[in-house]
Amino acid sequence: FNRSAERIEGLVGAHKTLLANASHELRSPLARIRMATELLKREAKPALRAELERDIAELDALVDEILVASRLDAVTDLEMFEEVDLLALAAEECARMDAALDGVSVAVRGDPRLLRRLLRNLLENARRYGADTPIEVTLSGGAGPAVLRVCDRGPGVPATERERIFEPFYRPAGTREPEGGVGLGLALVRQIARKHGGDARCLARE
Repeated sequence: FNRSAERIEGLVGAHKTLLANASHELRSPLARIRMATELLKREAKPALRAELERDIAELDALVDEILVASRLDAVTDLEMFEEVDLLALAAEECARMDAALDGVSVAVRGDPRLLRRLLRNLLENARRYGADTPIEVTLSGGAGPAVLRVCDRGPGVPATERERIFEPFYRPAGTREPEGGVGLGLALVRQIARKHGGDARCLARE
């Protein structure tokens, strides 16, 4: 009973934190949209319209990530559970992001939509922080567990922040808001991995 009570308290606390952070994160793009809308009434410049579209896309992405995170917190079992060819899924996403892929065919049981989101978030994160370096994806498995690696040649993550980057809404020090995403991508990666009996880690690379 005590363990159940502690778990419920933890879940309630996590949701409160998530909603509080979401409210904070939504203020910046909403303020920019409000200001741009006022200016748009007077002069509809192409650059202003493009900026407004970017802000709206940022809001859409944030709401989408929050909804997925909330669903993963709320359910104990995956909504879809089928055999997924990880290599085929990775090939599609790597082609979209122009990333190199090497590996063997590995089949896992899980939700194909969530696994696609996991890989897409990793690739987009590598593109954002990889300093325009090539992205390399490797997949191994065989008789053991599936191991998916997404590697870039960016500046890397300090050892003290390699766990923190998986926290919701956490951005590394010195990261500007426009280039740092909404801070939910890697948190979702870990959530999805754990829902499939796995995990996500950030490893050092020379």
